[in-house]
Amino acid sequence: MTAEPRIRVAAARIDIGAEIRRLEGGGRIGALVTFVGYCRDEGGRLKALELEHYPGMADRELGRLAAEAGTRFGLGGVTVVHRFGLIVPGEEIVFVGASAPHRGAAFEGAAFLMDYLKSEAPFWKREHLADGTLGGWVDAKASDSAAMDRWHRL
Repeated sequence: MTAEPRIRVAAARIDIGAEIRRLEGGGRIGALVTFVGYCRDEGGRLKALELEHYPGMADRELGRLAAEAGTRFGLGGVTVVHRFGLIVPGEEIVFVGASAPHRGAAFEGAAFLMDYLKSEAPFWKREHLADGTLGGWVDAKASDSAAMDRWHRL
């Protein structure tokens, strides 16, 4: 990987356009893949998601994952921005960007990062329900763990 991964954990909204521009590479890359994960209202049931994390630990883990993706897939640039705090439906939770000389590496790098973020990143989500009650902490899904497992086989 030619560029140091850009990692940010913040409460503020993500400027998706600015994050993409930082990865464009000025002619040095052939592909840029981005992913943005949004908070959804779960059919009107959800008022907000509360995301918690351990400061420092989350940054280090995201940095480690981004560096691994960069090396593993030969990425020219990697960005991971993850929010914390109270996030309402329609707002972005996470941005992942991967740039590379060729599209395959950029797609694989972004997929690798999202699979690990969904399964192993040190963030915890709790639901705030539309009826005013506080829901429980959201458990990881078996499908997320299964998606991550493929990277152990490659």
